[in-house]
Amino acid sequence: MRRVDECDTLHDLFTHCLPAFGGAYLRRIYQILDRAVGMGCPLTLAISGPVTVSGQHQTWLLPLLETGWVAYLSTTDAVCYHDGHRSLDAYQSGPIHEVSIASDDAALRDEGTIRVTDMAFDEGVLLDQDRFVSAVLTRPEFQKKMTGTELRFLLGKYYGAQEARNGVDTGLLSTCHRLAIPIFVGAPGDGSVFLNSMKLWAMREAGLIPEYGFDLDLHAEVFEACAYHRWGLFEHPAHAIGTVILGGGVPKNYNLQPEPALGQVLGLPDVRGYQFDVQIVTAPVTDGSLSSCPPAEAVTWGKVDKDTYLQTTESMQADYSMVMPFLVKALLDNRRRYERLAAEEGEAALFAREPHSRGYLRPRGGYRLFEERRRLCERLTEDVRSNAEWLRESVTYSLAAR
Repeated sequence: MRRVDECDTLHDLFTHCLPAFGGAYLRRIYQILDRAVGMGCPLTLAISGPVTVSGQHQTWLLPLLETGWVAYLSTTDAVCYHDGHRSLDAYQSGPIHEVSIASDDAALRDEGTIRVTDMAFDEGVLLDQDRFVSAVLTRPEFQKKMTGTELRFLLGKYYGAQEARNGVDTGLLSTCHRLAIPIFVGAPGDGSVFLNSMKLWAMREAGLIPEYGFDLDLHAEVFEACAYHRWGLFEHPAHAIGTVILGGGVPKNYNLQPEPALGQVLGLPDVRGYQFDVQIVTAPVTDGSLSSCPPAEAVTWGKVDKDTYLQTTESMQADYSMVMPFLVKALLDNRRRYERLAAEEGEAALFAREPHSRGYLRPRGGYRLFEERRRLCERLTEDVRSNAEWLRESVTYSLAAR
């Protein structure tokens, strides 16, 4: 252990100044992330909660995505919807402001202000966002059945154009579009992007518009997630994949389901769960919910690797908004230090002396998995085809007579 005034970096602080209790959980979370990044393991993110409406995406999430370490993320439809507010024509000066959690909510309702914990915005923001999303969904490229990752990739293109026109900072979806990072939403019907699609569908059914052809292909989307997990295990040089879970709920479960889908449901051999799994959740483990279950419990389902979990997983009870800025900053500082050393002595010498640095200095362009989705899905389809006998047997069962 060290005194804090003997530490020059956040790495030193996390490593040497958090000896026990909740601090020790944070130390272990950081050390596991540092190890996963250093070995070059692709990371997936599961994020629940209003990360975009609160502006957290612009403070620590986008810098993390821009490292090139993240393969894909799962989140909520609401996160994708609220991501567009700051680029709306009428609200480019800043639609969201801070309010007290103890606000008079009845008074806020009377004045047309909507509150999300300690953030608030005018109801007109939602009405404008609805008009924007509806207008986008009627564009020709949306008039077909597609995966949710394709929907959000295309939506990110329109968000990005809006941000550029109004000169505002880039958001989550436009950044993922630029980096070709797939975005999964496990409960697409539970948010306002899909509510606006429902409106257009209802208008078509009522004869108010001549046609509306957008639809979600949920089978293909889940299969795509499985294809990316297969890529991490069998094609990527690390032959492993890690996950960072922030909050619980559907994003967490969606991020954890590729292993049972591949191994249990499709019956493919040699499928492993995540080698690295760190989660920051507020739900107590004793409530028995999906949100609270630790990585060790996920081992029993096969979602986390049983041979490594004691050294490579951790679950911490905390509000992730309180710790993620510091964790991401520490990892980015490590990268900056390795970049300086590589410039001074050359990458080859640095990698030989500190192999850990190679993973940190992966190309910032990232994996661009969205551009690889067709190839990777075709590879997984080949695996399914080769497992025909097992799969045919798996759909038989002696059903009770009706």
